[in-house]
This record gives sequence, C-alpha cells and structure tokens, in this order.
Amino acid sequence: MVGHARTGALAGTALLLTGLLAGCGDGVDGKPVDRADRAPASAPAHSSAPTAPGGPSDAPALPAALTSQRPSWKRCAAPEGGRAPGGDWRCATVRVPLDYAKPDGDTIGIALIRKEARDRGRRLGSMLFNFGGPGGSGVSILPRAAEAYSYDKLNSRYDLVSFDPRGVARSAGVVCRADKEQERALREVDLTPDTAAEEAAFMKDAADFGAGCARRSGKVLPHVGTSNAARDMDLIRTVLGDEKLTYFGVSYGTELGGTYAHLFPSKVGRTVLDAVVDPTADPVGHARNQATGFQRALENYLKDRGQDPKAGTRRIARLLERIDRKPLPTDSGRELNESLAVTGIVMPLYSKSSWPYLTRALDEAEKNGRGTLLLQLADSYNGRDEKGHYDTESHAQRAISCADSRPRPTAAEARALLPEFRKLSPVFGPFLAWDTAGWCAQWPVAGERDHPEASAPGAGPILVVGTTGDPATPYEGARRMADALGKGVGVLLTNKGEGHGSYGESACVTSTVDAYFLDGKVPEDGRTCS
Repeated sequence: MVGHARTGALAGTALLLTGLLAGCGDGVDGKPVDRADRAPASAPAHSSAPTAPGGPSDAPALPAALTSQRPSWKRCAAPEGGRAPGGDWRCATVRVPLDYAKPDGDTIGIALIRKEARDRGRRLGSMLFNFGGPGGSGVSILPRAAEAYSYDKLNSRYDLVSFDPRGVARSAGVVCRADKEQERALREVDLTPDTAAEEAAFMKDAADFGAGCARRSGKVLPHVGTSNAARDMDLIRTVLGDEKLTYFGVSYGTELGGTYAHLFPSKVGRTVLDAVVDPTADPVGHARNQATGFQRALENYLKDRGQDPKAGTRRIARLLERIDRKPLPTDSGRELNESLAVTGIVMPLYSKSSWPYLTRALDEAEKNGRGTLLLQLADSYNGRDEKGHYDTESHAQRAISCADSRPRPTAAEARALLPEFRKLSPVFGPFLAWDTAGWCAQWPVAGERDHPEASAPGAGPILVVGTTGDPATPYEGARRMADALGKGVGVLLTNKGEGHGSYGESACVTSTVDAYFLDGKVPEDGRTCS
C-alpha cells in the first residue's frame, strides 16, 4: 500500500506472479554494448535521439554510441530457483547514461524483454509496458501478464516489450537491507506507533533503511527518479527503431507515462494509462487518496458480503486493536502483528476475484484467533517466499519515490494527520498517516519535485482509464490526469467496477483499448464502461 501499488494491476494475482525472474541485464558500467542486431525492417530507418535533464530544449545530446545501439536479443536466462519464460520471449540489455546531465559518463544497463509481433507484414511497431510499483520488474511480469490478460490481439501487430526501470532488479537494482534485517523490521517495528518508544523505533528504522540504500546502492541512488526512467524510455524507443512511443502504463506506470508525455510530447504515440496515479498529489495527498480508496474498496467488499459497511469497518478496526495488543499465532510459528495484518487485508482488496480470500482470512482471525491466512497474504504482498527470502521491489519502490518527492513530512506532521486519516479510514488511515513520515525519513538523496508534472501540449490523444472502485489509485486521479495532460490530449474512459486496473477485467475496456491500439480509434472523451 505504501508508495503506489505492488506490481500495479497485477497485485491481485501476486501469488501467480511471485518469484518469476527472467534473468537478463547488468549493473553499473563495465560491459560493452553488443550492436550485432539490426533494427526491424519495418521500423523507421532513423529516429530522433532522446534528450535529457529538464526536457528536450535544454538537454545535452546523447552520444552516438548510445543512440545507435541495437539490442542483442537472446533467450532469457532462468533465475535462481525459477524458470525462464517459455515460448518466444527474448531478453536484451540497453545502455543508458547513469546521469543524463553527463551523457558521456558512466552508463548502466536497462534489462528488456520482448515477444515479436506474429503478423510481421502488418506490424505496427513496439509496445512498451510498465506495470507499476514503482519497483515492479517488467522483465518478470510481462510474460505472465500476457498470459493472464490475453495480449494476443496486441501481439498480433505489436512487439510486446517491457523493461526493468533503473534501480529495479536487473537494471542496477537498488538493494537496501538483507533478508534478516527485513524480517526483523516487519516483526518488531510498529507501523502505527502508539507510544514515544514505538515512534522512535519507527523513525529510526526508516532512517536505517535509507542509510542501507546509500551504503549498498549509493552510486545509482541519486539517479533512479521517474524523469530519468522516462528519458530511458525515449532511448529505448530510439534503439528499437520506433518514430513514436506506443506505451501501456498501469498504476505507477501511468505516472511514468505522464512524465514521458510532458518531457517528449512530440514523441507520444498511442498511449494508454490504466489505474491512474493522481498527478496533482504530493505525498500527503497520495496517502489521503489511498486512505479514501482502500476504505471505499473495503466498504464495497463488506456490502458485497451482505454486511453493513460501517459496522464491518468498526469490527475489523477492533480486530486490529486486539492484534496490536497481542499478535496472533500462525501455522508457520511466526506471529501476525498489527502491521502485517493490515497488509494482509490490503492485498486481496486489489482485485474483486480475491475477496473470498479476505473472507477466509478474517474468519480465521476473528473466529479461531489465528493469523495464518492473513500472514500468507502479507508475505505475498511483501515479496517473501517460503524460505524467508524477500525480493527487493520495496527497496526500489522507496528509492524511486524518495528520489521523486521533495516534501519530507516529519513525525510531528504525521501525528497531526491522525484525526483526519482515522476519520477517512479507521482501518487504513493510521497506517497511511504515519507512512508519510516514515517513507523518506532522513533520505540520503533530495527529492526532485512536489508532485508529478504531466502537461503535454501538442501530444497526441492519451487514453486515461479509471475504475470507480480502484483502491490503490482512486478514480478521481484519472480525472485529474486527463485534465493535467491538457485539452485534446487526455481522453477519459470510466470503468464502473472494482479492482486495481481494468484491462483484461472489463470486456468493454479491453475492446476499447484494443481498438485504440490496433486501429487508432479514439473513444469519445467521458465514455463509460459498465
């Protein structure tokens, strides 16, 4: 729940996706670029080079050694403890500047994955995906997403491409702490502190996390922000041979897409933003949005189960109070504390199809006094496997979010938010209020801006899809994104439904998006799918 949303619209199917790692990519500097491959024959022979730091007008040009790269596509390697994606998936690495202000300096490798279009004679180009986080590995997620959400129509005429953004997994991935440190923090640190001692421990852990990032990943930490990832996308567009960027962004991927449109409006091709991050929100505004969104989803869940939403909310809040006083035992021997319980409740709210898991988990906790199922849900959200190994998505998520965000709320400011946030959501409000202070406390790198910038005058139409029951990126953010992109650019499509993301879930949204990508049919602004 912190940051944006774990693996974007796929959070509701995280059990399906957990552990998929298709190995490719390399870290900071030191490896030559393989230029053996040529651009696809159907791609434009030339495309303009991307530019950098504040946008096209004031950025130093990139060297030809970067803009003339041709990815060397090879069968994806199997990760440790896993298997490579089957079928026609291929992986490659593209070099990008570590610092776009010094384009001739150090480089890092950005890991890519691709499945070529089936109908080569009618190929439209490449379609680049980002599934959210921030911190989600596109190399890991795209093959599973293509299967789960049936991208067959899109793959008929597009090469499906995704990437690990800078600071993520195989792209100079940020690492901040070891598994034992992560386990200790989740076990001992109260994310809704009630006493001075708990508050001090909470803030110290946040500072320790940032210090660990600086020790282990200090070279890349200042450069992992969203604007640099957007510049990487433009370099990816160039080396793939596409005149314009065709892009599908989900959750945090919508913020990345809006940032790209702002920096490179003339290079915006057919673009869809689904499960939209509010571009007007600062960290407190984002937390406020999520408190509203998750409470709305919880009440919809309770109503769907025939329960009074306010009474059900009070019952769950009382359960959390009891767990805070005395954690619940589990079959694993680990205890379920309040923080893990809140995370376990959050997880199934991402998708209506997961609501039955929440019912079973709450029944077990309330009727049997055990937390096994809630802990399993929390472990899935936190990226923990059965052996106690944690993935590093949360490390990258925090590093990217803090590199982006200039505001640094204090503990006192978070404490002052508690009455408002408890009113917004007795279940999720306290967690999110405190999160505003803990997320970037004493972060070693200054943030870039107060909130994302998405204005894109002159860009082509961008389809913005908002779901009315979305918990993590509430519907109101889609309206604000469409407005921020500008008149004639942002085209709002409303999905009346539940869950985080709508493509592959709503037949109406899916057909509308397919028609836009494949045939260029732009729906009427304000259309509703129900």
